[in-house]
Amino acid sequence: MKISLFVPGRLCLFGEHSDWAGQMRKFNSDITPGQALVACTSEGIYATACKSDTLKLSTVAPTGERISFECPFEPEKLRKIAEAGGYFAYVAGVASYISTYYEIGGIDLDCYDVTLPQKKGLSSSAAVCVLTARAFNRLYGLNLTVRGEMEAAFNGEQLTPSRCGRLDQACAYGSGIMHMRFDGDVLDVNPIHVGSDLHFVFADLKGKKDTITILRDLNSAYPYPRNDEHSALHGLLGKRNASINNQAIDAIKKGDALAIGNLMNDAQELFDLYATPLSPHELKSEKLHDTLKNSQVANWVYGGKGVGSQGDGMVQFIAKDNESQKQLMDYLANNLGFDCYSITVPKTKTVRKAVIPVAGYGTRMYPATKMIKKEFLPIIDKDGYAKPALLIILDELINAGIEEICLIIRPGEEDLYLSLFNSLKDDKKNNLPENLKAYENKLSDIKNKITFIYQNEMLGFGHAALQSAEFAGNEPVLLVLGDHLFHSDSTLNCVAQLINAYEKTKKLTIGLFQIDPSDVLHYGVVKGELVDERLVELNTLVEKPSVEYANSNLGVSDKQYAVLMYILTDEVYSSLRSQFQNSKTEFGELQLTPALDAVTRDNGAYGFIVDGERFDIGIPSAYRDTVTRFGL
Repeated sequence: MKISLFVPGRLCLFGEHSDWAGQMRKFNSDITPGQALVACTSEGIYATACKSDTLKLSTVAPTGERISFECPFEPEKLRKIAEAGGYFAYVAGVASYISTYYEIGGIDLDCYDVTLPQKKGLSSSAAVCVLTARAFNRLYGLNLTVRGEMEAAFNGEQLTPSRCGRLDQACAYGSGIMHMRFDGDVLDVNPIHVGSDLHFVFADLKGKKDTITILRDLNSAYPYPRNDEHSALHGLLGKRNASINNQAIDAIKKGDALAIGNLMNDAQELFDLYATPLSPHELKSEKLHDTLKNSQVANWVYGGKGVGSQGDGMVQFIAKDNESQKQLMDYLANNLGFDCYSITVPKTKTVRKAVIPVAGYGTRMYPATKMIKKEFLPIIDKDGYAKPALLIILDELINAGIEEICLIIRPGEEDLYLSLFNSLKDDKKNNLPENLKAYENKLSDIKNKITFIYQNEMLGFGHAALQSAEFAGNEPVLLVLGDHLFHSDSTLNCVAQLINAYEKTKKLTIGLFQIDPSDVLHYGVVKGELVDERLVELNTLVEKPSVEYANSNLGVSDKQYAVLMYILTDEVYSSLRSQFQNSKTEFGELQLTPALDAVTRDNGAYGFIVDGERFDIGIPSAYRDTVTRFGL
């Protein structure tokens, strides 16, 4: 089995050096926890990996030539190679760490393309470590989370002479802006909502810096300050850094590029004032400061600062807009001779998470569901692949931009679901044609997005949804059913259409599909008024009304619509929690529709008439129709 991997570099927007400084709190509790804001680059390391009896690495060196390395897969030998340093130390360090805790074999890692600048403050070494940890994780099914891969990468790098801080492994997350907090050995990582597109440029100053010397000089002030300069550095990497980061988080959430630029300028000024005196030769940074003060550059940027350990390695700017970003890169490359790179961090989609309740017994599909969960019933998808129905749903969610998915399952079913995503053994995978081998690799990527939550008692659809409250946090969450598939008649899939509608309303928003009036007794049905062609301002929702009641009291423009997907807000979870605590259940079950109706009356809600068709797999007659028509 061969897998494909990509790990980017990382750009520290704010908070360099605070990771190792914050880690010193385990020795000195007076130290303020470190904070940093980190964005991942589009440049990185592209690789393939497969199992091996030894540790093999083939890669592109900074000179552009291909170099290779191989050693026995034995922890002690790997550790000695890591401790000796050098180009292959990082891979050996991670391999040594993982082989100490897991009974596994080696890997053959081929880094066939390296677009990430090395030794320029963008954590190329950390990217190699994360790449190695991820290769072991996926090839041997170690079931490590992204945080677990970060820990393996960090501990592996600690075996090498570089001993960089925890900030570098943020490249494991691969996209967006991350807020990292370092408190002794405790690391917190949280994504930051981005209010509008942010355009960054970073460039190689083609200067010299000695990172090891800089770190040695600054580390001399820790864990206990011994003079005023040491105390000043503690303040810089502690309270002053925390203030800058907190302000930057607010600015990023608002999409305020001007404020971010001003904070970059402030951060550089404070670094020059309080850090440079401890390593004056290395942090004099003449090329960096000349570039930051360049009057031509000022036309295109709101602010800038040094990168990573600082010195004359790299410079970063936040450009005023997309066109300014292009003009700045052109000037830096053609007039100053720098190698330039860009990061455009897009505005965060509000809806990042999705929930799929799949804990039901599937009694309507008995006796098939004695042997197979209804969510695993096979369907021919539009690409011609025979897929479990759940996989078609997951594909749609991910294609709509969903980043995290929660499956609500019964206790003891986790292994059943993991069996869909765990890699086939080599003898089975080798029998697959190449296109299906590629899809098999895709399954492991989907697995990394999934969280499992147990529903210990079957107390209704609302009770199932309530189990995901902690997973949701305070974010809006997409809720879809595990026994419905969707076909879009638009350029956007059905889930993406609903998400776009929510972005306009910012309220509880429900996906609606027209149904025959005689079928209302099977669904939650709405009453509302059209706001535009597809958006409906809701008045009320009723669960499984009678045909007579629906025809007299419900509908939108004389048509009946069923509720089949949802974007839940925090108010819905509050309503469900209140109903559950007050035992307001129907036939012993907590239903979702009464909570939706309560939120609609108190806060307002919208329905969106989805441009598409839904397919049911939970009823035998409907399943027959789905099998016949869906893939067409």
